[in-house]
Amino acid sequence: MVIMSVSGQVMKSIPAVSTYAPVPSTGVGPMVNTSVGYRVEALGGGSYLLTDGVYQSWFLVTCNSVILVDAPPTLGHNILKGIRTVTDFPISHVVYSHAHADHIGAAYLLKSNHTMFIAHVETAAELAQAPNDTTRPAPTLTFTGDHTLKVCNQTLQLSYKGPNHQPGNIFIYAPEPKILMLVDVIYPGWVPFDYLGESQNIPGYITAHDQVLAYDFETFIGGHINRVGTRQDVTIQKEYITDLRDNCIEAIRLSGLPPNATNPLSVYTSLTAIEAANPGNSWALFNYYIDELLVDWVDNKTTEKWLGRLAGADVYGKSNAVIMLESVRIDFGMLGPYGVAES
Repeated sequence: MVIMSVSGQVMKSIPAVSTYAPVPSTGVGPMVNTSVGYRVEALGGGSYLLTDGVYQSWFLVTCNSVILVDAPPTLGHNILKGIRTVTDFPISHVVYSHAHADHIGAAYLLKSNHTMFIAHVETAAELAQAPNDTTRPAPTLTFTGDHTLKVCNQTLQLSYKGPNHQPGNIFIYAPEPKILMLVDVIYPGWVPFDYLGESQNIPGYITAHDQVLAYDFETFIGGHINRVGTRQDVTIQKEYITDLRDNCIEAIRLSGLPPNATNPLSVYTSLTAIEAANPGNSWALFNYYIDELLVDWVDNKTTEKWLGRLAGADVYGKSNAVIMLESVRIDFGMLGPYGVAES
């Protein structure tokens, strides 16, 4: 869009604004007071959700201190303000769910001589790759496998079950109020964020859904959006992920079959034309095969079912299809027409 002045001169160009489907009721949570910038929600047992409507942290009040899980920079100074609406106790422990800056980039604001920073060894290794970043203090306590944090009347069970979103991303469980936190994997009421939450290990990401459901929890904290989740939210997202993967498998299968009236995905339909138009350009061929032929089909088929059921299905449907297709191909070994040719 081009903006014109009253004299008719071109002032600046503004990109066109995309319009997506309305957010369904499943994706709507309690509103954040914009004049305050954050919302605190009591979850029971001395546990509280702290959110700005997009990012989430979790804090637990002990008999003399506060345990904080994650410190998103979008909450920033509001982290301490939110905690102070509940208690004046100092923050004794900060637990990192994983290393990504968008979830712990305000941790430096909470650093003191009396604050312990806890993370998995894989998270510590990830942080060591950015030694000049002072916003994420190095953990003062690291662990491998599982670790139980007990402070007065509060207990957190920290468990690493292998890579999913990022190496070091841990399951954080409070058994007494039955609250479970796993960040950047499950998004209650919404489809996953871009490229399945920018996950680095898709097989582990898929498996994490069953690992979550193995816990005895009543409240789930996913690190994003404006509400907590339930077991049903996890089950629904697992169904979405299963549909997405199944559609990718079917797309790859069809792409390796001969073209006919019922198969719009055969790679052999346009292969000759693509090669002729782009001689010697292997990237052009694969771009057509994956990004044009398969991704659009998977996106359309998946979004057709989930639009109106999960928020954002039309926003990140395509990128989620891209990363799942690649995982089905190279992680699960379903290569379609690019596997070993039958003799």
